[in-house]
Amino acid sequence: MNSSFPKDFLWGGATADFQYEGGFNEGGRGINSQDFVTSGSVKQKRQITLQLQDGSRGTVNSLESFPDGAEAKLYDDVYYPSHKAVDFYHHYQEDIALMAEMGFNIFRFSICWSRIFPTGVEEKPNEEGLQFYDAVIDECRKYNIEPLITICHDEMPDYLARNYDGWNSRVLIDAYVKYATTLFERYRGKCKYWLTFNELNAIHGYAKLGIHKETPQTFYQCQHHMFVASSKVIKIGHEMMPGAMFGAMFAMSEMYPATCKAEDVFACYEHRRMNYFFIDVMARGKYPNYAQKIFDEKNVHLHMEDEDLELIKEYPLDFVSFSYYRSSTITADHFTTMDPMGIMGGEGNPYLPSTPWGWPIDPLGLRYCLNELYDRYQKPLFVIENGLGEIDRFEDGTVHDSYRIEYLSKHFQAMKDAINIDHVPCFGYTMWGPLDLVSLSTGEMKKRYGFVYVDMDDEGNGTLKRVKKDSFAWMKKVIASNGEDLTY
Repeated sequence: MNSSFPKDFLWGGATADFQYEGGFNEGGRGINSQDFVTSGSVKQKRQITLQLQDGSRGTVNSLESFPDGAEAKLYDDVYYPSHKAVDFYHHYQEDIALMAEMGFNIFRFSICWSRIFPTGVEEKPNEEGLQFYDAVIDECRKYNIEPLITICHDEMPDYLARNYDGWNSRVLIDAYVKYATTLFERYRGKCKYWLTFNELNAIHGYAKLGIHKETPQTFYQCQHHMFVASSKVIKIGHEMMPGAMFGAMFAMSEMYPATCKAEDVFACYEHRRMNYFFIDVMARGKYPNYAQKIFDEKNVHLHMEDEDLELIKEYPLDFVSFSYYRSSTITADHFTTMDPMGIMGGEGNPYLPSTPWGWPIDPLGLRYCLNELYDRYQKPLFVIENGLGEIDRFEDGTVHDSYRIEYLSKHFQAMKDAINIDHVPCFGYTMWGPLDLVSLSTGEMKKRYGFVYVDMDDEGNGTLKRVKKDSFAWMKKVIASNGEDLTY
């Protein structure tokens, strides 16, 4: 049995612009829907700052609906993590050099839509924004690092959210197609791998979908418009860039029934199927048989145009990529009271250790997930996000993160077993946050993932100096051996 990964396996890291890039008011960048989201913590959910209908100031949970008449508004006395992030905008050369030193041959990053089209409705793109990504892509190419571009990572120009209610409007389809086509025209020949969207099965609210009110109707209508937009862009991308590969990213935390009670097992199955729904449409090219059950239960009536279903059928994904951080357990009782859209949720697992944020650590679940997805879709797979968010201690001029090394080693072994024993065609892995960045769920910096420590605290204070952690040298060894040496 092969003790390493396939010889052409892609090793790298993944980021999102509003958590990593910064440069909020530079280079002609427009305001985007994530720019109104505050920092938070495990106990304090992130908020969107608002101007209420009467002109007063307010906030709302970043995943919830706005009060009637309220609009997102920025305030000078509030810290918004996306504005600075960890300043890749000014550190991209240094950061990419660090990735190259580890041996990365791929780097997944997202392009900020409002850096290319500041409002989303301009006829011509912002040249200064395009030039920034020219420089990033060329810097990757200098080190033989393949760029993997997420076209839309949970955001949009705020103008499109404010004036059209985001993805609830078909206007977004044409705006997105124009934006993506601009990227293809500029970067074809330099970028082979593209993701049309990020975690469609786990995005909610104004910051991510651009919608003011979230109901099952608006949620699934948004998703339909994104399905259509993805297929349109895949069609154009294949025509403009023969050989390019298109995927989308899905949140795929493994789910187990909490007990062997038949009700818990069936609840787990139904929960899992609601995650599959999004990949079923995009990878299989059609709405699944059980979609109507979901729509009936939630009183959803999708508005479609005549060509929508044919377009989705003709231009599905080329590969399936997914995030895997944890697993969860489901009971029949919990299933009925979880997330309003019935997508994400679950409880802990008494048989597994957990992170300080309560996420169970389950390497075997990754192997399970890889097998599960390939059994269902028979398409190449890519582990696009994985990693350990921990509270790192900066001591002796570095971080001694043996816990991260152990976590990754066990997950790499599970991935290797899926490939070599189970014969699952997984062709790449990008670890989330190769350099420390702002946490999506809490907006904190203390929840760190990286191989490289970034000197910044939860309020945005610090030198932004980059320092290699112990895991940096370990990851370099792993990649040099193509995953054969996972010792820690």
